[in-house]
Amino acid sequence: MSKKSVIRVQDAWKIYKLGEVEVPAIRGINIDIKEREFVSIIGKSGSGKSTCLNMVGCLDVPTKGKIYLDGKNIANLDEGELARIRGKKIGFIFQTFNLIPSLTTVENVMVPMIFQGYEPEERKKRAEILLRKVGLDHRLDHKPSELSGGERQRVAIARSLANDPEVILADEPTGNLDTKTGEQILALLQELHKKEGKTLIIVTHDDYIAKKAERIIELKDGLVVK
Repeated sequence: MSKKSVIRVQDAWKIYKLGEVEVPAIRGINIDIKEREFVSIIGKSGSGKSTCLNMVGCLDVPTKGKIYLDGKNIANLDEGELARIRGKKIGFIFQTFNLIPSLTTVENVMVPMIFQGYEPEERKKRAEILLRKVGLDHRLDHKPSELSGGERQRVAIARSLANDPEVILADEPTGNLDTKTGEQILALLQELHKKEGKTLIIVTHDDYIAKKAERIIELKDGLVVK
């Protein structure tokens, strides 16, 4: 039985205007990511990798072309509709963690649930469960400034799971970590893929991390070359 497509980018272009000049960052790419796949997206600086990340993560819409999320073309949705769908379907992990400094770890993990209608008690209970899952049950009331880089990334992983998304999208998830901590974070992401069946997309410039994936998508000059 063939797997369904979770995210499909069809002949997508992203063209930026610099005064009178049009600069195509993405030039007619086609990407099809299936449920429960582990895919890495690689490319050098200027390859269009960041723009591709925004397309695949439904953070941006194409200038022309289509993007399907669970079979629904989201290319023409407004930002409010896009945010609602994205919030349910995709969990994001960023290189710089993007935690809110004034909030505790529990409160940071609770934030995405606010926009999906969870009640306060349910948010707190679920956040605590997720933090225990990533090994941070002893850091529930700590703020980001009191955590190591690896611990902050674990909070970010727990937050990405807050709304039980089908897809986890990680942008250079080990980029700000030492080698040993990076290995631990990568192992945790692989476990989410293997044991919980999450579709895992890692955007990276690191060949070692890329080769851990089941499939590599390589970009160059705004085109998929491999």
